[in-house]
Amino acid sequence: MKLINPNPFTTRPEIVGTFGVVASTHWIATAVGMGILEKGGNAFDAAVATAFTLQVVEPHLNGPGGDVPLILNAVKRGKTEVICGQGSMPALATIAHYKSLGLDLIPGTGLLPACVPGTFDSYMRLLRDYGTMRLSDVLSPAIGYYLNGHPMVERASATIATVADNFRQHWPTSAAVFLPGNEVPKPASLFRNTAVGNTYARILKEAEAGGGGRGAEIERARRTWSQGFVAEAIDRFYTHQEIMDVSGQRNKGVLRGDDMAKWEATVEAPLTYDYGRYTVCKAGPWSQSPVVLQQLALLDGYDLDGMDPTSADFIHLVVEASKLAFADREAFYGDPKFVDVPMATLLSDAYNTDRRKLIDAQKASLEQRPGKVDGYGGVVKLRRADATRLGVSASGAGEPTVGRVGQTTGDTVHFDIVDREGNMISATPSGGWLQSSPAIPGLGFCLGSRAQMFWLEPGLPASLAPGKRPRTTLSPSLAFKAGQPYLAFGTPGGDYQDQWSLTFFLRHVHHGMNLQESIDAPMFHTDHMPSSFWPRSWQPASLTAEARLPAKTIAALGRKGHRVSVSDDWSQGRLAAVAQVDGMLKAAANPRGMQGYAVGR
Repeated sequence: MKLINPNPFTTRPEIVGTFGVVASTHWIATAVGMGILEKGGNAFDAAVATAFTLQVVEPHLNGPGGDVPLILNAVKRGKTEVICGQGSMPALATIAHYKSLGLDLIPGTGLLPACVPGTFDSYMRLLRDYGTMRLSDVLSPAIGYYLNGHPMVERASATIATVADNFRQHWPTSAAVFLPGNEVPKPASLFRNTAVGNTYARILKEAEAGGGGRGAEIERARRTWSQGFVAEAIDRFYTHQEIMDVSGQRNKGVLRGDDMAKWEATVEAPLTYDYGRYTVCKAGPWSQSPVVLQQLALLDGYDLDGMDPTSADFIHLVVEASKLAFADREAFYGDPKFVDVPMATLLSDAYNTDRRKLIDAQKASLEQRPGKVDGYGGVVKLRRADATRLGVSASGAGEPTVGRVGQTTGDTVHFDIVDREGNMISATPSGGWLQSSPAIPGLGFCLGSRAQMFWLEPGLPASLAPGKRPRTTLSPSLAFKAGQPYLAFGTPGGDYQDQWSLTFFLRHVHHGMNLQESIDAPMFHTDHMPSSFWPRSWQPASLTAEARLPAKTIAALGRKGHRVSVSDDWSQGRLAAVAQVDGMLKAAANPRGMQGYAVGR
């Protein structure tokens, strides 16, 4: 393998140690996770504490009412598993109901796009089945930051400023939480959300009231969330309130307490693909996760080792493979409980040998070209970007763009942890963003808007149905090397998650870059696929590239037919990663946005 490193300087060191490492999208959450390891907790205890803290310090990117996939490898279990924390659709959520409201798309904000919130039950299941600590150990740090305050990050302040008028005019419960004194909190100011702190404190108090030990506490916390005062408050608000959303009309929600009572997080085996010495593990096609495996299956036919990762030829090849994989995402992916997804075919050598022929080394594709698998899939109606509906920059960036009424191109956080025993976890919590829907009175948090990823046309794998999971963009990754658990990684970024993660992985595997170098190197992505977010548009042959890429590369990509937009130098991706090899633990985190941090010893 030829070592190619276009930028030997890194923004911070690759962390190396033997005790434990934590990487996340916010320094406080990383410190909390490391603190749990120092107190004797394992990676899964640290994960729960990190996740709850991320809800506090990045409220514009995730919240208690959101969703999460987790992928982990537990040493004692000797296997990799996925915890699905993607909630399903309410019983009242039918295509006919949304159509009766005059909608052709599920709005990206308000009450209508809410699924059952899945994060809390997922973290309780992780703690109960894989962790070692009590609920108070992992929840208390977050409660403390909610009640005592935390420094408001610049992007959270900017997000609140963007939607402040909407809060004042239409979402007064959110104004009460996020506009103290009717003012936008300033960056770096101390911000408190005592309502959520009190909600979690009450859950903890009720969980500890009945005795019976650690497991009993966790079970009582789960019931308090899904059947107790939390579910009751959500049911009351969603049943009786009409709320303005991005459609321009006031709508009631469809989520009810009964939907919450019937749902719980599930555990399943990952999908995998063998790529040379590596085995990459991802969640199933209820998420977009398998597109990484499909991209690898397409790229497996090329010699990438000697290619310059900043060259036009390398970027062109990766982008063209991405276009084919994402076209299959739209045509085939959906909740496997409702849809038979032909993943074995989509990852097969024969299928990808045939698909690989569609990649022209000199010409960018302008088309959506899903594959054909007899008896499977559907054809999605394509929508060009419409400025009257979009209201946000469609090019995307490391920090998601938010419109004045809260619509986004994907707001998310991420963390990765490995402990000294070799337990490893990667998670991408999201949803319940402060701008997604109004705060629920008495709880202090809002619910997510993941249902906007359903189609209201019947007969598609991702068509709306009650009880169905939306095909989420959330996509953590775990990889084995030579048969041993090796690497956990991921990034926020909506449709870009499985583009930026792929590029990171290729740099590390083919070009000899360490974790930090792979994150720091100039990034790129395409919006050629239909967006997963309202208003679901696509931009054929688009390619957004960081300005740090060589000018000759950008020019050559234009000559190949890519419609290139140049973004700021440090604008794409918020990657984090951890690795373990030969008794050494490694970690790295993204400098973009100046929030991510990795620590360890």
